[in-house]
Amino acid sequence: MFLAAGDKGDITTIIGGIAPDWGPFGSLGAEARVMIEVVMAVSILLCLGIAIWGAAKQRIGATALRDTFSAEQGKGLIVAGLTGVFIIGSLGTLFTIVYGMAI
Repeated sequence: MFLAAGDKGDITTIIGGIAPDWGPFGSLGAEARVMIEVVMAVSILLCLGIAIWGAAKQRIGATALRDTFSAEQGKGLIVAGLTGVFIIGSLGTLFTIVYGMAI
């Protein structure tokens, strides 16, 4: 019951435990890290936008226009967008694992 409660536990401990180590990029400066994070955030937003556009295209194509080609194209956009989000979100962990295996 008291395992989770501790006098040192706060949100930074939880987030610090979840956030991946920078691994090979640990020696980068703070500005470079911020730039990498911004590029990754923009890429994730772009991929989410593609997935939302695909969902709208699938919905409109399947119901309003009865266009099966548009509906199938929408499914492809949804899969592509969500796959991009997963890959970009996993890059830090993947780089850390590959770098750790190389050492």
